[in-house]
Amino acid sequence: MKQILIIGAGRSSSSLITYILDQAEKLGWYVIVADSNLDLATEKIGNHPNGRPVWLDVTKNNDRKDLISRVDVVVSLLPAHLHLEVAHDCIKLKKHLITASYVSHELYRLGDEARDRELIFMGEMGLDPGIDHMSAMKTIDRIKREGGKIKSFKSYTGGLIAPESDDNPWSYKFTWNPRNVVLAGQGTAQYLENGKLKFIPYNRLFKESVPVNIPGVGEYEAYANRDSLLYSDIYGLEGIPNILRATIRAKGFCRAWDALIRIGLTDGSFPILDSGNITFHELMDAYTSPQIQGGSVKDRIAQMLGEDTDSDIMKKLEWLGLFRKKRINLPNATPALILENLLMSKWEMKKKDKDMILMYHVFEYEQDGQDKRLTATLVMKGEDAKNTAMAKLVGLPMGIFTKLVMQGKIQSKGVNIPVMPEVYDPVLKELAEYGVEFVEEETLI
Repeated sequence: MKQILIIGAGRSSSSLITYILDQAEKLGWYVIVADSNLDLATEKIGNHPNGRPVWLDVTKNNDRKDLISRVDVVVSLLPAHLHLEVAHDCIKLKKHLITASYVSHELYRLGDEARDRELIFMGEMGLDPGIDHMSAMKTIDRIKREGGKIKSFKSYTGGLIAPESDDNPWSYKFTWNPRNVVLAGQGTAQYLENGKLKFIPYNRLFKESVPVNIPGVGEYEAYANRDSLLYSDIYGLEGIPNILRATIRAKGFCRAWDALIRIGLTDGSFPILDSGNITFHELMDAYTSPQIQGGSVKDRIAQMLGEDTDSDIMKKLEWLGLFRKKRINLPNATPALILENLLMSKWEMKKKDKDMILMYHVFEYEQDGQDKRLTATLVMKGEDAKNTAMAKLVGLPMGIFTKLVMQGKIQSKGVNIPVMPEVYDPVLKELAEYGVEFVEEETLI
């Protein structure tokens, strides 16, 4: 019996595991779900006859290799930095590997070895990256086939809270890894605008967010992703004067997040000694500028940020509880970990909350002497806090692709991302059966 190993049973795994188990029952496969939290893996498997939960500490080499040796395909939902060890095991043990994470330079270096062993290593096979690649490439290839020349490509994606579940001033709740949200944007964003390179370092990134009006949905804002330039060649858009990939947030979010950055609360580089015994009020007091004297801690933080004490940004910070005399209770924690822990309690989804995924592509191109704009919009809401749109749109592409690999329908060997027709055509076709469809609108410019 063919076997599939899914490593990780966390926040984004539900739809993937459900889909793979359903396929396993139909096609006679067996599924192992491994996690360091056995209860979590057991819950995701349920009583399914074609699945088994197992405990796994992924850092224990022998246990990890033993599990991988038994299966045909490995699906890794681990944090990105842990994929490499799994990938080396898959090379040695001749197993296919699928992940939703960005493909690192180190992983790309395994491409020749994977090809030599006729292995399929597919990364960036989730939502963003994943569905964004596939949907963009399908449209880009179509425009080119019809004689169009693409001049601009902009892609925006956001995992948000649905309007009906939006009950906090940040208009945001966690639907994926909180750590990644806290550290998002660190580095320098790079993109092309009118043929010129544009760089936005982290200290300016959220301050320089741009408005995005999504047809039929409303007004949002977006900050540039770090990786836009990498995709001009991958998408076959060499020489294009405009390319941007960006992350969508609710209006007002980015300037408030910029305030957290300017204070220093997203810094994960050093531990705060005795952090477990100080209060949030004392932490914020420690961050106030020594050049600002008098007034409350809140007054001094506001002055440091150039804000009125009753501004929208200060109200967001106060709502988080940053000025409360409540003990932090995290020993020797970095500022970023303190912030993450605080946000997990403030941005937690309630049981009946619904999340919402927005994806919005804008293509501008010349065809038959006319300048055209094509927009493609995807909107999907989750069912509740457990069955989220995020889990669905991260998990389903991985699940569908895993099925294709198990059935021998994928020929592209080596380390790849999903930008080829043999991948995006069947995956997008099946996703449409689950309601994952883009609404397109074309206009003359």
